[in-house]
Amino acid sequence: MKKSALFLAFGAILLSSCTTDIGTNEFDVSNANTVSQVMPCTVISVRPVTVRDSDSGNGATLGAIAGGVAGSQIGSGSKAGVLGALGGALIGGVAGTIAEDELSTQSALEYIVRLQNGNMQTVTQGTDVVLQAGQKCYLIYGNHARVIPAN
Repeated sequence: MKKSALFLAFGAILLSSCTTDIGTNEFDVSNANTVSQVMPCTVISVRPVTVRDSDSGNGATLGAIAGGVAGSQIGSGSKAGVLGALGGALIGGVAGTIAEDELSTQSALEYIVRLQNGNMQTVTQGTDVVLQAGQKCYLIYGNHARVIPAN
């Protein structure tokens, strides 16, 4: 049973790193010490969206392994152990898939902004900074884009 707990803990640690935070105030190390363009703009519209990371299959794999190990501990005798492992792997695989989906999904906002030259752009970003339609802001772009308030 100790092996099962170890596999489950290992799987939880790996799954918890599935999603990259898309918050306005979050920066990847690769974006530090880089130059980006900045353009004044006005928010035209805001709508809530859901951002999903691509399905890697790691949740199902780790869940099936952990479930198989846990299931093999059930009963005595080789048949019971094999059946328990198969059942545990099936249940663990389904649970791992559900967990990965939940851990790799986050709420976001899609902004449509109008630049001073009249062109419009869209940016999807996290919900840590919420802008309103009509608000003056800055569109920062380079490797990544974000919209921040013009304070």
